[in-house]
Amino acid sequence: MAVSRIVIENVGPRTPGGIHPPKSVTGEVVRTTAEIYRDGHDELSAAVRWRANAASKWNRAPMVEVGIDAWEGTFTPEVIGAHTFIVEAWTDRYLTWRKNLIANIDGGQDVTVDIEEGAALLEQHRVPASERAPLVEAVATLRNESLSLRDRLLPAVDSEMAELVARYPVRDDLTRSASMHLWVDPQRALFGAWYEMFPRSEGGFEGTMKRLRHIAAMGFDVVYFPPIHPIGTTHRKGRNNALTAKPEDPGSPWAIGSAEGGHTTVNADLGTIEDFDRLVAEAESLDMEIALDYALQCSPDHPWVKEHPEWFHHRPDGTIKYAENPPKKYQDIYPLNFWPDTGREQMWEACKEIIDFWISHGVKIFRVDNPHTKPFAFWEWMLADIKSAHPEVIFLAEAFTRPTIMAKLAEIGFTQSYTYFTWRRHKWELTEYLNELAYGPASGYLRPNFWPNTPDILSGSLRNGPPAAFMQRLVLAATMSPSYGIYSGYELCENQPASEENEEYLHSEKYEIPERDWSSASLAVFVGRVNNIRRKHPALQQLRNIRFHHSSNDSVIAYSKVTEDRSDVVLTVVSLDPHWVQETTLGLDLEYLGLRGDRPFGVVDELDGKSYVLDGANPYIRLDPSERPAHILHIV
Repeated sequence: MAVSRIVIENVGPRTPGGIHPPKSVTGEVVRTTAEIYRDGHDELSAAVRWRANAASKWNRAPMVEVGIDAWEGTFTPEVIGAHTFIVEAWTDRYLTWRKNLIANIDGGQDVTVDIEEGAALLEQHRVPASERAPLVEAVATLRNESLSLRDRLLPAVDSEMAELVARYPVRDDLTRSASMHLWVDPQRALFGAWYEMFPRSEGGFEGTMKRLRHIAAMGFDVVYFPPIHPIGTTHRKGRNNALTAKPEDPGSPWAIGSAEGGHTTVNADLGTIEDFDRLVAEAESLDMEIALDYALQCSPDHPWVKEHPEWFHHRPDGTIKYAENPPKKYQDIYPLNFWPDTGREQMWEACKEIIDFWISHGVKIFRVDNPHTKPFAFWEWMLADIKSAHPEVIFLAEAFTRPTIMAKLAEIGFTQSYTYFTWRRHKWELTEYLNELAYGPASGYLRPNFWPNTPDILSGSLRNGPPAAFMQRLVLAATMSPSYGIYSGYELCENQPASEENEEYLHSEKYEIPERDWSSASLAVFVGRVNNIRRKHPALQQLRNIRFHHSSNDSVIAYSKVTEDRSDVVLTVVSLDPHWVQETTLGLDLEYLGLRGDRPFGVVDELDGKSYVLDGANPYIRLDPSERPAHILHIV
């Protein structure tokens, strides 16, 4: 049995069960932590070693002690896919010698033996010839009895020597942790602006290709389509979710499947699969990606209903059970039974083949509809299988459900998750929620994607709200979270709810094709400006760097984001009131902002390019929603 005097425990990052890997993206700093200790009083040193599983060479970075037995280090992966990292620690004889030497000198002890011990220790370090001269000189100086004690010791104990021997350590009692795992996604998994649109509302794929240029001009990275498959006619919903459809009503895209085909078939009203391929290529030429909805459900007309009736839930009278999300009822949709008595493996493979099909047509991003209503075991199997062959693929979980389930879906492999941001309106709610997402237990594996609205959700200040409400929520979503999205019509300030009680839209695009005048999109320029600010500032492309600052007015929220090297500092101040002028005095954490002393400092408001001087830690801010509902301030 291997034994060691050094203990390495609680290595992180890790997920709660320790089975699934935490997440990072290429170029993102991974903060590694551990508890490291040993018996006695000898000094320890530690490092984190890591490599991509496909690589043979290990990398190493030092760790430092940041508290009692608490160690921390960082590394930055550069390739996507599976990685392994370990923490290693050893008894550092040099640091131990230096500490004891200083203590003995301070205690007036004879250090003759200590000096020779140090010389012998230095000689053990295997320093390359090109760097060895300072070490050889330090050893000779230690043994030169003609020098004063200070002059004999200084070359051996100064910071340069400590750094040199740390680069080429002698690792006594070397101990390694168990291998830990990390999954590294492409950068789009962390940072991106999404735009949701219905291709049928633009006349199909050809019209959507024309619309893409306007979306690209607003600075979006991902264009997300609801299902583009044939729509069933049985129990088809009419306008405003009416139970009876008129002949001209297009039905809900989520009622997937007809005699034309199912999830791997394109709705003929939109075009052909060749038209879709051209659309994907056009998006790529505009530096955008197409995301598709992955909704594992069927209309009563889907081929699977006849071919595999065992894949559905049956009532005692033999009829198939339609979908419900009380008080909502979806008579036009049959949910799948993911745990049938027979044929489960065949069914799961059929669901995976849908993803394989669309990947073959250039789709690398999928928004997954209601994943929390399917077994975790299914997602564990399918996500792992897909990512082993296509590590670049991204899955966004549309799981508006309990926090534990949202976290579990993220842990088992979902790349991103919708969040409760849509319903967080007050300063204390937003502060508490962002701190939870950025620094809470799930922060190492749950990545948020903030949406102010969706086709299903028109809530909060957007309901019958003025343009200022849309501007405020956009700034919050875009500067708080590295990934955010809006549903089309946002730039038109579409604000009519279905009713006082219903948070859906009146004349919902889910059930009809709206008539829109995009030339009147009053917020298009503003949206484009915010997205360009996000691209310009690396600080806004991260999550775990947000810091909230005091505001004397609860209707005004202030927070900053700062890059690791302090090269980019952005302070955002947003009014939460879309109707009235709000004033506040801020209480800024100047040290976090990289500012020295409580002195005035210069900022540039990236929303309009104007420069200001803020009065130290407690500047006065006035926000008029009719003029400017927010500041996005670059500290220069």
